[in-house]
Amino acid sequence: MRSYTGIYLLRSKLVYTLLGLVWLIILGWQIAEHHRVTRAAEIALRNRSKDITSILSLVVRSQRFRGGPLFQERLESALKELVRSGEVGSIALLNAQSDVIVSAGEPITNEIKRVMQASPPEVWLPHRLLVGNPVDLGASVTPREGETNAPTIVLPPKEERDRARTNNPAGASEQNRPPPPPPDGTNRPPRERGERGGPRFGRPPWMSEADYQSLLQQRGLHGLVLAMSTEPFIQATERDLGLRAMILAFASAAVFALGLAWRNVAATNDLEMRLLRASEMNTHLQELSLAAAGLAHETRNPLNIISGLAQMITKQTDASPETRKKSKEIIAETDRVTVQLNEFINYSRPREVRPAIVPLGEVVGEVSRALQFDLEEKMLRLRVQEKLPAIEADEQLLRQCLFNLLLNAVQAADRGGEIEVAWYRENGRGAVIEIRDNGPGVPAEQRQEIFKPYFTTHQKGTGLGLAVVQQIVLAHGWEITCLPNEPRGAIFRISHVKLAPA
Repeated sequence: MRSYTGIYLLRSKLVYTLLGLVWLIILGWQIAEHHRVTRAAEIALRNRSKDITSILSLVVRSQRFRGGPLFQERLESALKELVRSGEVGSIALLNAQSDVIVSAGEPITNEIKRVMQASPPEVWLPHRLLVGNPVDLGASVTPREGETNAPTIVLPPKEERDRARTNNPAGASEQNRPPPPPPDGTNRPPRERGERGGPRFGRPPWMSEADYQSLLQQRGLHGLVLAMSTEPFIQATERDLGLRAMILAFASAAVFALGLAWRNVAATNDLEMRLLRASEMNTHLQELSLAAAGLAHETRNPLNIISGLAQMITKQTDASPETRKKSKEIIAETDRVTVQLNEFINYSRPREVRPAIVPLGEVVGEVSRALQFDLEEKMLRLRVQEKLPAIEADEQLLRQCLFNLLLNAVQAADRGGEIEVAWYRENGRGAVIEIRDNGPGVPAEQRQEIFKPYFTTHQKGTGLGLAVVQQIVLAHGWEITCLPNEPRGAIFRISHVKLAPA
């Protein structure tokens, strides 16, 4: 049995460990997959920002003519149309000092320095992604041989340009100067040399060289910052997280169900093994009981012979007083052993119940008459409740059960005490029978032990009377309990007794 239990525990630990490892593998797999989906969503958002940057570059180039300047009014209008699409929350075009030249959408001025200083230039906020692009948009038009790219200049609004002309007379005088001769020796002005070979945009005629360099620093387009909405990213990650949580929940339920199934299977196997062993043990005990009963029966005959010889010795006239005394002691001891053997044989006998309708009052009356001598010897009063019902029971076994209970009460009660037999209904069709006494009672720790064989609290008891009672009660499908009888004494209650049909 111990070997089987050890194997069962070892096998259970192995199965539970494997199930736990499978659950951990599934958990790690789902975490890795969620991380992969999150990274893919991040890359998709970054790639989308690059696409929008390319679109913005095309917008910037479409606003230029042969490398010329951009007008802020037209660029702002184009940027606002791009923001209205919903993917971009804000756009800010920057100069070389990362100052905002043109913007559209929600202001992001406070975050621009942080974005441009990051590596890579991006900042994740709760609901948007700020992406920086340090490339000079629209300036990378392939120049002709011998020419260089000029930065894209965003001219201020018209009123600011007019104010600059008014406040810059030096630039106006320079405007009146004739243009320098062309390098090819022709007399055509630079703007009339053809679309393909003309020079790129230079200093406006109303500006001085210092103002033009300042304009390049302040209005030269060197980069941009996009504020991309992270709602698609959040939705994608939340959907994937819900999917992973659902998969993990199903996996957890499956692992738990498999563990529970294994536990039930193992418990069933263990129970079957225990029942098999119990059946074998029960068969062995029955064989031992029959052997012991046979031995007790065979032992009782020599005891009867010894008792008879001792009685013959006591009746001889020539026997000495000492011999007669010893013979009486032999008779008493053989009688005591014979009683014990009879009770043992009675206890070991199989209980075959033959139920019939038995008047409980008549059986109690017969038992009380059989105990009349014991009741009178201790001056006990037996009270029997009137109108005891008829029940379904084996009459002979019921008589023996009540006899043992009343005899136990007689032995427990003090001289001049009281014993009572009562009953009451239980659940309509059932009855409860109680045997009450006002003796010393049974301690709480002994109320289960007294039904075991050879356990007794009386000096002259054999310890088998209440064990036989329990056998008879269980054979009928009843139940017996020992309870305290307030204020003093004990109650032996037989419940679930079936009443006879009316």
